[in-house]
Amino acid sequence: MKHTLSVLVEDESGALSRIAGLFARRGFNIDSLAVGPAEAKGISRLTMVVQGDESTLQQMTKQLNKLINVLEVLDLTTLPAVERELMLLKVSASSENRGKILDLVQVFRAKVVDVSDSALTLEVVGDPGKLVALENLLKPYGILEIARTGKVALKRASGVNTEMLKT
Repeated sequence: MKHTLSVLVEDESGALSRIAGLFARRGFNIDSLAVGPAEAKGISRLTMVVQGDESTLQQMTKQLNKLINVLEVLDLTTLPAVERELMLLKVSASSENRGKILDLVQVFRAKVVDVSDSALTLEVVGDPGKLVALENLLKPYGILEIARTGKVALKRASGVNTEMLKT
């Protein structure tokens, strides 16, 4: 099972290296990692997507909490959370297919951020499923380049679990 972890750390040289090393030493892969400043000065938030069962995750959480610079570890997997990812996608766009691509851009609420005679660069923000769906629809036109940020997530203050509303 994939788990989304939100980890608050002190901004110290080598903190990210120690966290990544912890996972590597135990043979666990980090599927995605996004790091940036948090709400307080001197603190960063790491959002990590990792795979493992419950016992593996409990062990990883305990090990993370032992690291000096780690302030908090929160598993957002089962909590109401807002999750987003950013993808930049460059797609081949000839004059014949440009209109079809722009129609898809509107449906997925993406933005065109660069245009040339032969290509469009799109910015797409949303849950990972949305990004994969758009990528699959654009493959027939010719995807030239893709860059993805990895997931960022925060626990919902409202406590409303939107996953429950989808069923």
